[in-house]
Amino acid sequence: MSWNPTIDPNTVNPDSIDTVIIPRARDIGGFEVRRSLPTPRRQMVGPFIFFDQMGPAEFLTDQGIDVRPHPHIGLGTVTYLYQGEFQHRDSLGTNQMIYPGEVNWMLAGRGVTHSERTGDDARRTGHSLFGIQTWVALPEDREDMAPDFEHHKKEALPLLSDRGATARLILGDAWGAASPVTMQSEIFYADVVLEPGATLPLPDNHEDRGIYITQGAIEVAGETFDTGRMMVFRPGDRISIKAGPQGARLMALGGATMNGPRYIWWNFVSSSPEKIDAAKEAWKTADWSNGPFHLPPGDDDEYVPITPDMERMKIKNRPPKS
Repeated sequence: MSWNPTIDPNTVNPDSIDTVIIPRARDIGGFEVRRSLPTPRRQMVGPFIFFDQMGPAEFLTDQGIDVRPHPHIGLGTVTYLYQGEFQHRDSLGTNQMIYPGEVNWMLAGRGVTHSERTGDDARRTGHSLFGIQTWVALPEDREDMAPDFEHHKKEALPLLSDRGATARLILGDAWGAASPVTMQSEIFYADVVLEPGATLPLPDNHEDRGIYITQGAIEVAGETFDTGRMMVFRPGDRISIKAGPQGARLMALGGATMNGPRYIWWNFVSSSPEKIDAAKEAWKTADWSNGPFHLPPGDDDEYVPITPDMERMKIKNRPPKS
């Protein structure tokens, strides 16, 4: 792995830690997630605009997750599992199971609809689920792209190892390697496992860099950070982290910053509030035959409607009315 092993985590300037984020719990259809992005202090890390930890959770027989068909615009969704499995269906006709170490990349562009459910096989027995789902904001000139979907097996993702540190590169480029997933902007995203005391320098070829600790603890600049913390680092500084005595697992993420903040409403992300308003009205109309949204084939008996409570939600980052 082409990182510099001479960086000592204890020599990192404490001021290099720009933001520490403690995630908050959210419900996504009967299943709790812990959301780190966006927050009032930080909307994005590079192009990453949503970051959710799913589980770990245990399900009894006949139980599972059921996220009904719902829409997206202006972003890409990235699903990566540590444990368990679930079934992705979308309006492109995709019907894809995802298993640990694999990656689902759904490019919403101008509009896509998808559902996420526990598969029939997993429901027949008790099972677990643990993973990360993120949203990546698209560059302004690519927000209206045609939607697309990619799935890559575990074996297709670069696996890098050095001195007790292992990194599976999910998206983008880092440490001299590149993921096969098609990206629309400069980005990196990696599943990192550190043995006790092992160190990891963050890639220095990306402007924005952060980590999210899913297991164990790490040390940076003489401070210890436990499971369930996201740290965002100052651009340009050399950053190295060290695993605690029990080792650690984390997601490293970042990339180029966007040309400006993004507007967010429900599952819609855009550089234009007008595009979000149009998508909202289209979903409320529910014209699956002639409108811009279509339900996933094979999962079109129900969908997530816009409720009165959702109607009262404001578009975040909308300028005040004059």
